[in-house]
Amino acid sequence: MSDSNFDLPIRSDAARRSTTAWLVLGLTALIGAGVFSLLLVLSRTPGVQQFTPFIDFFRIALVVHVTLSVLIWLLAISAALWSLGATTEQVVWDRVSFSLAALGTLVIVASPFIGAGDPLMNNYVPILQHPAFYWGLGLFAAGIFSHLVRAILGRPRVAATLDGVNALQFGITLSTLLTGFAIIAVLASWRGLPSGMDGQIYFEFLFWGGGHVIQFSYTLLMMIAWVVLACASGCRFELTPRLTLVFLVFLALPVITVPFMYLAHDVTSTGHRLAFTELMKYGGLSCLPLGLAVAASLWRSAKPAGEGRYLRAALVSSIGLFAVGGALGFMIAGLDIVIPAHYHGATVGVTIAFMGLTYYLLPRLGFGPLPERLAFWQPYVYGGGQLMHIVGLAWSGGYGVQRKTAGAAQGLEGLGQTAGMGLMGLGGLISVIGGLLFLIVAWKSLRARS
Repeated sequence: MSDSNFDLPIRSDAARRSTTAWLVLGLTALIGAGVFSLLLVLSRTPGVQQFTPFIDFFRIALVVHVTLSVLIWLLAISAALWSLGATTEQVVWDRVSFSLAALGTLVIVASPFIGAGDPLMNNYVPILQHPAFYWGLGLFAAGIFSHLVRAILGRPRVAATLDGVNALQFGITLSTLLTGFAIIAVLASWRGLPSGMDGQIYFEFLFWGGGHVIQFSYTLLMMIAWVVLACASGCRFELTPRLTLVFLVFLALPVITVPFMYLAHDVTSTGHRLAFTELMKYGGLSCLPLGLAVAASLWRSAKPAGEGRYLRAALVSSIGLFAVGGALGFMIAGLDIVIPAHYHGATVGVTIAFMGLTYYLLPRLGFGPLPERLAFWQPYVYGGGQLMHIVGLAWSGGYGVQRKTAGAAQGLEGLGQTAGMGLMGLGGLISVIGGLLFLIVAWKSLRARS
């Protein structure tokens, strides 16, 4: 085992306060996403969907669900990790950043109930064409950008002698730069769009480049979570801090091709879309060296005890889902529901890693102990349900069932299509239960603050 301590220490009271605030915002976003996801699953499940005939609401719920579970949850946890390195007090700055993001989240959740509609099912950041939704997105983005700048300016210095903590902190700093790069990509797309373009195609092109770039930031933070969970659960992680840092940098390297993509292709061209698709498909393989090192550490590790049991469960579930999602990405051959099967697997792999990291951080932030048995089973319930969900989607996608449809619009005519979507629905319901268990575990720790 490496003699370095791959840990994420809380460096100051400012770091503790800020990390806690962003962590709670992420948990709140998941509560809202869970409510909307239940409505989504019911609207696509054979035998149940006829009782949920609100196809327009399906699309509205899908927009809010994706925004909460993919954008706000993942960025809130990213912001919590950025806070860990804070070594200086910036109380007003921290409060303003968080307040903007929290207010934006509240407006987004409330927007469907105050008249927001006209959903646009574009990728990455789907849109409700309503001022309230736009304001919510804008406020949240302003809060994230403000905190991003704060994290970059207040980043800790890398010590002369590199250890595990320094290597992981450098990786977290690298994720702030990747997120900033994603924001620049969105601005570059905005400048390159024709003035008369609007509607779904406009937002599709607007978020296409930045949406692909930010996936590298999420994946990088997931890898950091894997290393922390592996070491905290007693795995024999053999990499030195220097080699770990090299692999983290290697993971981010494909992003350096992005400026050339904008120079080589018009934002609205097929070449632009294909270039970013290939970036994600093949550039994403840059996570393999560090990912395989973590996976290898599992095979030589002793059976964990105490908190190691649920941290190991989160690690195993995250690796499994991310691997399945990545493999499905190479099977995409059209616009069917193999696509959501792919990104559900990859995104849920990141989500479970962040759930495990939440379990790791809560006691270290001063909250109470977690219920070990419940925390142990939760990643398996959530991950198992999501595995059923994506297998059902991929199965039905093989029969040509289209994505972003519900009810009769799915065209479920044969046994294979119906069985696949039935498996999807059952897995979705199980994963909702797993998500609820996560919130229960977190709540039990939060309310027992020491």
